[in-house]
Amino acid sequence: MKKVSKRLSSLAVLAVSIALLGGCQSQSPTTTAAGGDTPAGSSTPATNTQNTQGLKSVRVQLSFLKQSLDAPLILAMKNGYFAKEGLNVTYERGFGNADTISKLGTGKFDLSFSDMYNALEFNEKNPNDRVIAVAVTQNAAPFAILSLKDKGISSPKDLAGKRLGAPAGDGPRKLFPVFAKQVGLDPNSVQWTTMEPRLRESFLLQGQVDAISGFATSALPGLLKGGKKPDDINIFYYNDNGLEFYGNTILAKASFVEQNPDTVRAFVRAYMRGLQDTLRDPSAALDAVMASDESKLMDREAERVRLQVALDRMLINPEVEKNGLGAIDPARLEQTLKQTAEGFGLKTTPAVADIFTDKFLPPKEERALPTDRKPLS
Repeated sequence: MKKVSKRLSSLAVLAVSIALLGGCQSQSPTTTAAGGDTPAGSSTPATNTQNTQGLKSVRVQLSFLKQSLDAPLILAMKNGYFAKEGLNVTYERGFGNADTISKLGTGKFDLSFSDMYNALEFNEKNPNDRVIAVAVTQNAAPFAILSLKDKGISSPKDLAGKRLGAPAGDGPRKLFPVFAKQVGLDPNSVQWTTMEPRLRESFLLQGQVDAISGFATSALPGLLKGGKKPDDINIFYYNDNGLEFYGNTILAKASFVEQNPDTVRAFVRAYMRGLQDTLRDPSAALDAVMASDESKLMDREAERVRLQVALDRMLINPEVEKNGLGAIDPARLEQTLKQTAEGFGLKTTPAVADIFTDKFLPPKEERALPTDRKPLS
């Protein structure tokens, strides 16, 4: 737990100012145009037609509500990177990874942000609407089990006999049997309680469950907002326990990729520039996200906690330094695909090429990890 405490200590100064996170969760769905932060009028799925400015329309769905983790997209729009690539990008909020992937498969959106692992399950059930990842936006997934220290759960094995809570479709919950196997825990030794996503942290804070599964980037700000300090919380990251999962990616329907390769390549190139800007100056990136919030309900300190977790764990590591932003380690992905197939009970284990392609990534030198990085303040 020294490793977890060290990471959490960088967030302690932020905890006292966390407030109104629930306000962020009440944002209304928005669609935003590439040229600025004003709503786009249409809510219909994007088409491959040219708009009046001669830019190609691209409809994008987020994985959930707009958050600080979406800073690369917001900066690529704000700084005109998409427009320079000939694209008019609009986006709408998502309702969770599974829902996002389903809507992408139906063609409602051209591109989406979600993880590859939920996509595996979708692809097995919908082979004619298969989706594929064209770039990794988060090199490590925030999958985790979170508990309060007063519950006496100081290691994953201490979960035996405890009550765990999560929504039914929660990815880390679905992968819990694999996590349990890795840490030497009988997955049947825990009792699950199901609740709505917005109630997950409340159940833990109120003592209705002993621990929760979920994305640390979502759960941690909620627990801090509920009055807990970083030192009050134990976080068991899946990636610290033998499950080297990648986080969210840029996904597209395979048929869209085949029919619009230049559009996909242009989008990825512009997004990578936005990601580099985010890493170079995360405080300015956070400012841009907050400025784009028309509802004015997003809480800056909650979003700063979320972004700090991403910087510490999800975006910067030796693999990214070696391979560049957006890429994968084939051996690592192959191993996590096997683990996911087992955890989700898939009929077959997909090959790396079935779910990821690097043919749309810019040259490595154009997506290098910035060396002139400022701390988040």
